[in-house]
Amino acid sequence: MSSSPSATAPSQKPAIRHDWSVAEIRAIHDMPLLDLVYRAAEVHRAHNDPADIQRASLLSIKTGGCPEDCAYCPQSAHHKEAKQPRERLMAVEAVLQEAAAARAAGAHRFCMGAAWRQPKDGPEFDAVLSMVRGVRAMGMEACVTLGMLSPSQAQRLAEAGLTAYNHNLDTGPDFYGDIISTRTYEDRLNTLANVREAGIGVCCGGIVGMGEGVTDRAAMLQVLANHAPHPESVPINALVAVEGTPLAGTPPIDPLDFVRMCATARIVMPKARVRLSAGRKSLTREAQVLCFLAGANSIFYGERLLTTANNGEDEDEALLADIGIAVERPAALAAAE
Repeated sequence: MSSSPSATAPSQKPAIRHDWSVAEIRAIHDMPLLDLVYRAAEVHRAHNDPADIQRASLLSIKTGGCPEDCAYCPQSAHHKEAKQPRERLMAVEAVLQEAAAARAAGAHRFCMGAAWRQPKDGPEFDAVLSMVRGVRAMGMEACVTLGMLSPSQAQRLAEAGLTAYNHNLDTGPDFYGDIISTRTYEDRLNTLANVREAGIGVCCGGIVGMGEGVTDRAAMLQVLANHAPHPESVPINALVAVEGTPLAGTPPIDPLDFVRMCATARIVMPKARVRLSAGRKSLTREAQVLCFLAGANSIFYGERLLTTANNGEDEDEALLADIGIAVERPAALAAAE
């Protein structure tokens, strides 16, 4: 008689690798789903506390008018039919008020996004540095996404106390040109290198459901997993097909494909925060719980993700409570009071 699988973590932690091939990752992704989720759960519990699910709040601090032509993004100036209003950079005080509200609601990390190709040195970049310092003074982690960064800009953000910089690869190298023409894959990798060199944590993931193949998804994960160290945070986004963008009308992905991406990311990057990001609102509670079982351990928390809808805080609090996780302010926030 065979013994039933143990609910405890394996006695030895799986090795952390930085030499994955696309074929290896594709083979993991394509495992029978129950085997894949079970393996991912083992890796997750060997390296992480499964009850530690980070809550990150995201605010668009400068919206619309972006010169990039990303096919999924309503903020692109190229996609005029998306009718996204163009808004100037928010005032520092207004951003910090939003951060304080997120903190009070139980967010651990406050993320700020600006629709720029690359920030210009000057008053606006100085304002972002003040925002970072203000968020950190509240005891929260601070993350920004501002487009491409020079080494000196990355260093100034590090000196301001920035916890993490988000700069997604979006997809694998071969499919990338079908989605974006105004910025190269190498441009993105260079920014990630500048961020890492400055000592800032890397937040980098991608989007599924844009018409890419499974091999493209595996290739994106390979690029991330072969960085040493791995990104500290890996957002997994499902395409939100916004009217007026070139990808409007794209059918939604199967939720189980989303589960597969979370599980595969967990196996190849055992210690990273695998974050359920854009598109989560279309997932059922059960699909989200399956993602948590497969190793997802972070969510965006709050009703908006830049310009698209997200699950409400009350809804998320109820979901987490139902799986045995109470929403409480972390010790760092209590200590900052």
